[in-house]
Amino acid sequence: MNYQDTINWMFAQLPMYQNQGKSAYKKDLTNTIKLVNHLKKPHLKFKSVHVAGTNGKGSTSHMIASVLQESGYKVGLYTSPHLKDFRERIKINGKKVSKNFVISFIKRNRSFFELNSLSFFEMTVGMAFDYFSKKKVDIAVIEVGLGGRLDSTNVITPEVSVITNIGYDHMQFLGNTLEKIAKEKAGIIKENVPVVIGETQEQTEQIFNEIASNKNASILFADKVKYEKFESDLMGRYQKKNIQTATVALNVLRSLRWKICETDFKKGLLSITSNTGLNGRWQILQLNPKVICDIGHNKEGLSEVFYQLKKEKYKKLHIIVGFVVEKDIDSLIDLFPKNAYYYFVKPEVMRGLDPEILKNIFEKNGYKGQLSESPKKAYKVALENADYDDIIFIGG
Repeated sequence: MNYQDTINWMFAQLPMYQNQGKSAYKKDLTNTIKLVNHLKKPHLKFKSVHVAGTNGKGSTSHMIASVLQESGYKVGLYTSPHLKDFRERIKINGKKVSKNFVISFIKRNRSFFELNSLSFFEMTVGMAFDYFSKKKVDIAVIEVGLGGRLDSTNVITPEVSVITNIGYDHMQFLGNTLEKIAKEKAGIIKENVPVVIGETQEQTEQIFNEIASNKNASILFADKVKYEKFESDLMGRYQKKNIQTATVALNVLRSLRWKICETDFKKGLLSITSNTGLNGRWQILQLNPKVICDIGHNKEGLSEVFYQLKKEKYKKLHIIVGFVVEKDIDSLIDLFPKNAYYYFVKPEVMRGLDPEILKNIFEKNGYKGQLSESPKKAYKVALENADYDDIIFIGG
């Protein structure tokens, strides 16, 4: 199989949360443990940082990786999902895993995957661990895919665990209260491993303190720690919280004798995009008309995004929006600006919500817009309709 054949097989043959939703979510780590044993325990051959949370874990992971890279380390970075190419999930010093490695890894282990019915996410985590081990990275920043306690990444023992925040997302898997969700995320806290919590929240603070205490893990709430404020090349207003969380986590690494100087902090946080290739976080695609895209998709994330959008100046606002079928749109719709014109699309995944259903929900709540055949078609039409001083926002 060539690279495209390999990727097609991965997406078509194996259960995958992005396509199938709840049916792809496993209730234990049995398969992952089988996999890492089959791969000769690659996760034990490199140091790591483990990052969980409802919002900001991707940005925080990229920030930490960028600073470590500026410090001269060979840094692995595992994140999910990807925006365009599967290989975005697995990088070393900002460079994507090679197509040849993806092909050979699947070819070598395909019979094992099929025999054990491994999920897309499980085998992708295994691929990342195997790649980082073979390439002898100094440290890898590993982002949790979903939750924490039962996530396939949760077989590592990191240098520091990071939990950015707790919000209402993936409640069909993690629970319907912040307390229940916090307990799932706190599942990444390990014995004697320091943990950094990005935001202090009344409903979850005691839970984190108790679990950390039971694990003999020192705990820091990043928003209670005073450090020098650093700037970033990421333009989202919400990134200030992530910068603080990343800074505290990196200072924990410094206390563990990782060599990171102040210059590394400054250069790393100002070079996140160029160092790591991060996209989709308040990303400006063009000017006149100004086009902004952001991957915020739950209540907390969208609240931050639309707060920042209110600060923008424009003549008319165009919004291209799509959701997956299980998203509770009724709980989100009030966040969307009424003064915008909408282009309703279906995300290009099996779980994508029919845009006609989405349009009906929005219209019943007083919004105006039109159906589009695809996200690309919607973008083309929005560009044709937009004037020089309009804004087009892409999200959902």
